[in-house]
Amino acid sequence: MKRRWKVKEEAVKQDVEHLSAALNIHPKLANLLVQRGIRTFKEAKAFFRPSLEDLHDPFLMKDMDKAVARILTAIKNNERIMIYGDYDVDGTTAVSLVYMFLKNIHKNLEFYIPDRYKEGYGISLLGIDTAKKHDVNLIIALDCGIKAIDKIEYANGKGIDFIIGDHHRPGDKIPEAVAVLDPKRKDCQYPFKELSGAGVGFKLTQALAQELNIPKEKVFSGIDLVAVSIASDIVPIVGENRILAYYGLKKINNNPRPGILAILNAAGFQVQEPKKMANTIFSREITINDLVFAVGPRINAAGRIKDATHSVRLLISYNDDYALKLGDEIDDLNTTRRDLDKQITEEALSMIDESYMQKSKKTTVLYNRNWHKGVIGIVASRLIEKHYKPTIILTYSDGLITGSARSVKDFDIYDAIDSCSHLLEHFGGHMYAAGLAMKPENLEAFIEAFENYAEEHLTEEMMIPEIEIDEEIYFSDINSKFYRILKQFAPFGPGNLTPLFMSQNLIDTGYARLVGKNGDAKHLKFEPVHKNHSGNPISAIGFNLGHFFDSIQKNEPFKICYYIEENHWQGKTTLQLRVKDILPNDEMT
Repeated sequence: MKRRWKVKEEAVKQDVEHLSAALNIHPKLANLLVQRGIRTFKEAKAFFRPSLEDLHDPFLMKDMDKAVARILTAIKNNERIMIYGDYDVDGTTAVSLVYMFLKNIHKNLEFYIPDRYKEGYGISLLGIDTAKKHDVNLIIALDCGIKAIDKIEYANGKGIDFIIGDHHRPGDKIPEAVAVLDPKRKDCQYPFKELSGAGVGFKLTQALAQELNIPKEKVFSGIDLVAVSIASDIVPIVGENRILAYYGLKKINNNPRPGILAILNAAGFQVQEPKKMANTIFSREITINDLVFAVGPRINAAGRIKDATHSVRLLISYNDDYALKLGDEIDDLNTTRRDLDKQITEEALSMIDESYMQKSKKTTVLYNRNWHKGVIGIVASRLIEKHYKPTIILTYSDGLITGSARSVKDFDIYDAIDSCSHLLEHFGGHMYAAGLAMKPENLEAFIEAFENYAEEHLTEEMMIPEIEIDEEIYFSDINSKFYRILKQFAPFGPGNLTPLFMSQNLIDTGYARLVGKNGDAKHLKFEPVHKNHSGNPISAIGFNLGHFFDSIQKNEPFKICYYIEENHWQGKTTLQLRVKDILPNDEMT
């Protein structure tokens, strides 16, 4: 797939020079900082050394005082409280975090995760009825509920109070709950708007701790769960999220809870024997990427394939043997999930290949009533990797066609679906990911309306994947000090992506070769050098870039965009370039 390169504008020279001198760092590193809005020594210190003291006062969030007051009343009167959350990673981590915190101060407590297939997303009537049956007086809903107007009204009629802790976009009307915590509320003045669902849950525990004079350590014990939610829900890792992710990763690397350790062990990260859970040593430092690609999918797999309550039980467990057992079970579910994902992706790609009409559209909307509901969001993402278009994958569940939507850069798929809301039973989500449900008779009209919206709002340029490059550097800039400081830009994620560099006018030194496993040599291993020999050759690997092998052997100049990383091999650690794309030197970026 052809991709367009876009190199960011260099920051103001005066700002870069000032910061480079103040920090005694390479101007290219200072430029990266200024691009991220960091211009002073004080701001750089806060960036490189995040502090928990810089977290905002939780009572700045709209309705936080009401939420805390209602929970304290429930504790005083020994009312039964239910912690209710969505079945994905963000929801299950949020429930685990709040449940464990409250369990220390209130025993009359239970948690509830709705069944993806019987109840669907968010607050359900069955969940409310279950709460009533269990004599629950208060439900704390996390990572869902901001648009559950009718459900909250139903609960009010049954004498059950609700506190909603959500981070999704509200509709025009706010549910009539006791308290509605959502930084995206238009009337909420909370300074940071991009918390995850577990992040909102964390702020609730932070507020309770302040009110009850509970030591901060009790609140921060759940910060690892917030880091997992931040990584998995793809929220910007800036502001408070950066602080929470930074310290959450520290906890995971230094003192992981048994549940997360069991998941990492199943994913192959633990050096020691599984039964030696204490004083764990990982094979390498656990990063945000590891949470995204190893931990998150396994937590998600329980809700996708079976029952997300397994994930909560795993995350709240402090029994090593029980955690290892559940971790292995969830790993097996993840294997099943991968098989389903692969099968449905292949079927969906075949549908596109066999339809000229589908290929000519600006969007991809596919429906098969037999597709597994638990993996259609993953399939939508897979299709975008192949056909770069806003994509919705639909299946059939309980009388409705339900689906998951994923988008391309700069196209707000929530707004696109909102424009078709008259055809939907319900929907919700973010700019780049959403869920929806409709009656079967509305399917064709929805497909047409969604495509029409894309025709008006999706430009041809937006349909070409963009590679955004931070800056151009020379190989002579790259050394151990440069990389050591670069590593301190972590944790990386949206809003603070791993720096992507470009170098031009390169030639290969003649060592290019194709590499791969099981005879499938599709990766490119080579040693580029500047044609004018500015800097030594440096080892580079381009995964799935083997098709460039012939062109770089022609001794004609080319350019690459790449990440800088460490390569560990046979006890030695060296710097290498992980190449993302290659272009002829004279081709426009």
